[in-house]
Amino acid sequence: MPVLILLPPSEGKTEAGTGRRLDLSRLSRTELTPAREAVLTALVDLCASPDETAARDALGLSEGQRGELRRNARLRAAATAPAGRLYTGVLYEALDLATLPPAAQRAARRSVLISSGLWGAVRLTDRVPPYRCPIGARLPGVGALSTYWRSVLGPVLTAAAGNGPVLDLRSGAYAATWAPRGAVAERTVTVRVLHERLVDGVPTRSVVSHFNKATKGRLVRDLLLADARPRTADALVGALRELAYTVEEGPRAAGRPRQLDLVVTEL
Repeated sequence: MPVLILLPPSEGKTEAGTGRRLDLSRLSRTELTPAREAVLTALVDLCASPDETAARDALGLSEGQRGELRRNARLRAAATAPAGRLYTGVLYEALDLATLPPAAQRAARRSVLISSGLWGAVRLTDRVPPYRCPIGARLPGVGALSTYWRSVLGPVLTAAAGNGPVLDLRSGAYAATWAPRGAVAERTVTVRVLHERLVDGVPTRSVVSHFNKATKGRLVRDLLLADARPRTADALVGALRELAYTVEEGPRAAGRPRQLDLVVTEL
């Protein structure tokens, strides 16, 4: 079983799909189809309603982002693109899937799952249209998406993890949709990126935000290029160190994910 790599989505997406229309039945993890259908229906109905202000408020959009409502209202008829090409944010720019050699691309398709407020979780090859649906949204009939997906994703992601290690690089809001438990949690590794620099001659560390995403993208790219195939959490941590990452591990707790600090001196 390959390592399962969990990534957040990005607000940045391609402007338009290039292929066939959305077909939920063709997405991976078909057990999520009913939940995806419920969220999609709620989102499309909300964005097609005449109450534009309510729709923008629900999705956290400004008046200048009214075009996102029109795009969401047409999702069922919109052209799609593979999720691996759809997301274009900082993490995905650093990961740069398109330039990976074929073997690394195949490994990425096997290992990576992307969290989504609309789809729950998708593989890189799943074809979906560009959309706007942050995990912090509240949709009529569905409610808060983080709570909704938390009630659905547990058995699905637990099954996806199998018996192998999990590298959980999701941001906090998306991490809240599934918290691994028990044995899966103990095979799960989370990563916090710390920037170390000298301040008046004293080493000082701080949590980074924007560059945190780029570092995580590079980390995944390096693992794929190295053809790393860790079968345990210990082997996963070892693989990161072999790639010359400075990794420090906090105290372990039974039944909880292992928390790593990845220390960088350059951003």
